[in-house]
Amino acid sequence: MAIRNIVKDGDEILHKKCRNVEKFDDKLATLLDDMAETMHKADGVGLAGPQVGMLRRVVVIDIGEGVIELVNPEIIETSGEQETAEGCLSFPGEYGITKRPMYVKVKAQDRNGNFFEMEGEELLAKAFCHEIDHLNGIVFKDIVVRMLDPEELG
Repeated sequence: MAIRNIVKDGDEILHKKCRNVEKFDDKLATLLDDMAETMHKADGVGLAGPQVGMLRRVVVIDIGEGVIELVNPEIIETSGEQETAEGCLSFPGEYGITKRPMYVKVKAQDRNGNFFEMEGEELLAKAFCHEIDHLNGIVFKDIVVRMLDPEELG
């Protein structure tokens, strides 16, 4: 496993749509392992392919309950609403208030190509939306209700 560089604000790759993963091989497994290690080292809760320079539909998330890997994820159901502070490893030190669903159900594939569905509420729902947005070239600053001043963070 290796720590990868996290793409920062200003890099055009953050605004590009990712391609589906079609080959479920050792290269994909290495990418997912590297992304999880990179996310943990940066104290993040999620990381998407374009954030490590890969225009592939891959996401890793860890809200403190273990790493979730999503390959070719899509949101298939949402409900409710939450308005909370959000940040991003590609925008260090920047936070804003976003509106996201309170509940999200996703359909995805695992590293071996097997399909599965997963549900999340609150932080996990927000992470699903945030990371899947990255795969579509959308960053949280594109949908922010308002940016926060550092003093507001406490």
